[in-house]
Amino acid sequence: MALQDNYLWAAIWIIIAAVFDFLDGFAARLLKAYSPMGKELDSLSDMVSFGVAPGMIVFSMLGQASLPLGEIGRYIPYLAFVIPAFSGLRLAKFNIDERQTTSFIGMPVPAHALFWASVGYSLSPLSQANNVLFIVVTLVVALATSLLLVSEIPMFSLKIKSVAWKGNERRYILVGCAVLFVAFFGMLGIAGTILLYILLSIFNKRQ
Repeated sequence: MALQDNYLWAAIWIIIAAVFDFLDGFAARLLKAYSPMGKELDSLSDMVSFGVAPGMIVFSMLGQASLPLGEIGRYIPYLAFVIPAFSGLRLAKFNIDERQTTSFIGMPVPAHALFWASVGYSLSPLSQANNVLFIVVTLVVALATSLLLVSEIPMFSLKIKSVAWKGNERRYILVGCAVLFVAFFGMLGIAGTILLYILLSIFNKRQ
């Protein structure tokens, strides 16, 4: 879908993948169906859905923006693959990091993918408005968010053990704001939700 410049369906498929990623983890915990193979297959699926897929969205956007730049513009889109590269590092780190059993250290790849799915659909028309500025900003943000994947910033999980407010304050704030953001800003509200998730995690670390 991304290679066909169909950013809406590219985003929809990533959202569907995120829903199933949540459900398969929920089912595994409910049925107590854990296995080393399942863990590796889950990461392999995540690499495709949340590493390669958002990378292809950015690749496609940069391809559009780079067309007027001639020969040098042909190579710029390949810089988008910093996203799947760091996503792979993030997933490998998660699988061997025993600190990340109930929370995350670094941004989880589904959140990162949802951010780019939202941005790709909402802002892709800007790629033809100011090509050089769009390319520079996109590459800087892609590198910054990719570094967040492998950062040491603690980030909370959406997994809940009870529905009580106490202990789940950040989760309820995030979900409430997500509803408002999407209601007011549409698909771009997902990107806003991910940015809020990062800010809430950083604020909690400072506390």
